[in-house]
Amino acid sequence: MSETFTSTMVSISPYGVLDLDHARRWGYGFDPDATFTPKPAGPEGRAVTQREYEVLNDFGGAGRAGAVVHGRKVPKGGCTGESSRRLLGDATKRTVLWGYVSERSEEIDKAVAKDPRVRGVFGDWSRCVQDKGFKAYGSPRDAFRDKAWRSGASDGNTARTKRELGTAVADVECNRKLNVAGVWWVVSDEKQRADIRRRAARYEAVRADQERLRGTLREVLGEE
Repeated sequence: MSETFTSTMVSISPYGVLDLDHARRWGYGFDPDATFTPKPAGPEGRAVTQREYEVLNDFGGAGRAGAVVHGRKVPKGGCTGESSRRLLGDATKRTVLWGYVSERSEEIDKAVAKDPRVRGVFGDWSRCVQDKGFKAYGSPRDAFRDKAWRSGASDGNTARTKRELGTAVADVECNRKLNVAGVWWVVSDEKQRADIRRRAARYEAVRADQERLRGTLREVLGEE
């Protein structure tokens, strides 16, 4: 069995588009020649077989059925499930390990967006972009996420229309002129530090789980 798919993720820095040369050339899109193409998964020189795929992921319930391959019972969840249990521990710890910091980041981002300093500089930036002849956006992220740029695109890139390129350039120029990224960063840093102080025990618990995971990985790799 062989499965091949391509996934393109387009992201923005936390403080908006900052590269003027990139904005002039690619707008809110990306250079297709600079994208990363992952190496296909599977044994060297051949595709993964259907049976191997089932054992790896326990598709079809091979583990629950007590299947044996080369004298070894397939574990519940397949080899993938077994590796997750060994490396990450129980499900509760996995949830905290992978989810806590990202959940706090989302809450902090909301608080930053409501801060009067950030709202003020966003307003100035929006008027600056509008004065250059383009649409008024609430924030640099809103400009980046305008669906008009990716209308009809199938590869995740943008159409790079004249209006898109012009908006992206105005975005960067106004960002630099008003030090939008600087204000945004200062407020973000302030609120992140405050959140870490208030929830020090939870953050330390996540850090401890990360250290445990690193230790297990070193053990598995034979580095300890």
